[in-house]
Amino acid sequence: MSTRSAVLRPLAVAALVVAALAAAGLALPSWLLFLSTMAIAHAVVALGLVFMMRGGLVSFGQGLPFCLGAYAAGLAGPWLGLADAVWLLILGGITAGVVAAVFGPLLSRYRGIFFAMLTLALSMVLYGLLVKATPLGGSDGLNIARPAILGVEPTAETADYALFLLAIVTAGILSAIAAAHFNSVRGLMSLAVKENELRVEYMGASVRSMMAVNFVVAAVYGGIGGALAAIALGHIEPTFAYWTTSGEIVFLAILSGQVSVVAVFVASLILELVRSFANLYFPETWQLALGAFLLAVILFLPKGIGSIWHRGPASRRGPAADGSVADGPVTDGPVTDGPLAKESGR
Repeated sequence: MSTRSAVLRPLAVAALVVAALAAAGLALPSWLLFLSTMAIAHAVVALGLVFMMRGGLVSFGQGLPFCLGAYAAGLAGPWLGLADAVWLLILGGITAGVVAAVFGPLLSRYRGIFFAMLTLALSMVLYGLLVKATPLGGSDGLNIARPAILGVEPTAETADYALFLLAIVTAGILSAIAAAHFNSVRGLMSLAVKENELRVEYMGASVRSMMAVNFVVAAVYGGIGGALAAIALGHIEPTFAYWTTSGEIVFLAILSGQVSVVAVFVASLILELVRSFANLYFPETWQLALGAFLLAVILFLPKGIGSIWHRGPASRRGPAADGSVADGPVTDGPVTDGPLAKESGR
């Protein structure tokens, strides 16, 4: 598949899905629109985590960019005078990406539990600072005003649907970018790093540089997701950076798996629905019901929810219609053909 097709196909699929969801949203009640918006916000953060997981890294501190994006969106109004949701999403992604670029070169040197604990420590440091920051609301956080969307002020009756439209368009763009990247040379190289990091170095690619870039991209996605969640909630608080928030993102990425972009959003919506209904019907033991659901998915779908419709080795070199991505094993023999060979100059 040509490079042009690899880029245009995910965009076309994303456009069709967004159009279908926009039409379906007209018939959804307000509570489901809000729940779907929050599910999309968390899925965007988890999709960023998948960028790192495909390279063999798991961040336990994804709450850091999530919180940075949320606070950037919440403070941009009173501090910078920004009152449009689109600019707030962009600002949230940029803020998280800039901070990640500072720590990325350092963290890219570590692997396994060391990388996970360092990212968790950074997230908890931010949480501690925000709790003590009285001008930012301290542990109570701050309420934020409802922003306009592309210059249009939504009414109370249309606010939920307008925000839902913003969420699905944002998710469509980010999903198309992710699907195209996962099937690109650099995306496939990340899979090679996960299988055999030393061989990738021998091919002439810089593993540290690749992991640092993946870390920054994951942070940008996390910042956009955090800004979207803050706009939907109308509130920001330090718990966005707490370890439980990061843990939920890791669980979501594990539930969805790494073989399909669409699976991340499906898993997030299912998780939000299970959480809501468990809290409604089992108010005293909803955590137990949620834990049982997570355990069942891990036991019966060890490769994630995406494995339901994406089975077997992925030998193709382009994204499927469902957003599936190439995730085949790296061969043990020398690389003499394909995108990895082109990257190494063979």
